Amino acid sequence: MSVDKESPSGGSTRRDDEAWAKPTPALEVTILPEGAINRNVAGRRVTGPIQGFGRMWQKTYRVRMSGVDIDPTEVIKTWKEHFPEFWPEGNRFYGPLTGIAPGEVAVLNLSMPGRLKLSTGVMVMYADDESFTFMTPEGHMFAGWITFSAFKEGRSTVAQAQVLIRASDPLYELGLALGGHEVEDRFWQTTLTTLAARFGVEDPAPETRYLLVDRKRQWRMAKNVWHNAGVRSGFYMMGMPARWASKRLKRKSPPYTSEGSSQNSDL
Repeated sequence: MSVDKESPSGGSTRRDDEAWAKPTPALEVTILPEGAINRNVAGRRVTGPIQGFGRMWQKTYRVRMSGVDIDPTEVIKTWKEHFPEFWPEGNRFYGPLTGIAPGEVAVLNLSMPGRLKLSTGVMVMYADDESFTFMTPEGHMFAGWITFSAFKEGRSTVAQAQVLIRASDPLYELGLALGGHEVEDRFWQTTLTTLAARFGVEDPAPETRYLLVDRKRQWRMAKNVWHNAGVRSGFYMMGMPARWASKRLKRKSPPYTSEGSSQNSDL
C-alpha cells in the first residue's frame, strides 16, 4: 500500500512500504565494535507512547539554516550518513554498517550523572529522503517516537527533531521532574547546532517548543520499571571490577592436561 503526503514545501511525496520497518517481535543487534555495551536492546520489544507511564509530551527542536542555500534532502542525507557525529560529546550511537534504514537497530551508550553509562537503543521505524523516525525499546528513558526532518520555510531550510514521548516508568518520570527535561533539551539543541554548523551556518540558534499532549500518568504501566535500562546499566557497571578481575585470573591460570594436572607441574 502506498500513500501520498504533502511535504512542508507544498509538493507531494510518494511514500511506500519500503520506507517502513517490518513488524518484529523482538529487536536483533548486529556485530558491534569493541567497547560498545549492549545490555538492554537485543530481545526487547519496541514501545510507543501508548506503552509509556508518564505524561505525554510533544517537544519540537528546530534550527534555521540562515544564510545558507541548502536543499532539505541534502540535510537529511548528511544527517543520516553522519548521525553519530552530531551528538554531544560523551554519547555514542552504534549504528549498523548498512546505515539508517527501515528496521535497522542501533545501540546507544549515553552519559548519565555519576559517570553512569546507560546502555539502550533505538529502531529505525521509518526512513526516506525527507525524514527518518526512531522508535524506542523497552527500558529506554522514553516510550515513543523521535522524528528528524528538514523542509523549506520561506527561503530558508529548517532542520527539525520532534519527539512524542512518555517517560517509560515512574523512575524516569521522577528524573524528568528533577531536571531531565532540561538535559534532553540541551542534548537536541546541541545536536542541531552542530548539524547547522556543518553546513556553514553562523551562530545557529535552535528553538524549542513544548506541548503537553496528555497530563495523565498511566499507572498500569508502572511495571515498566522492571526493564529500566538505567537501573540495569548501573548494576552492570557495579559488576565490572569483578568481571575484570575474573578475566585476569583466567589469563594467569596455568593450562591443565586432560588428567586434570598442570602441564608445568613437577608433581
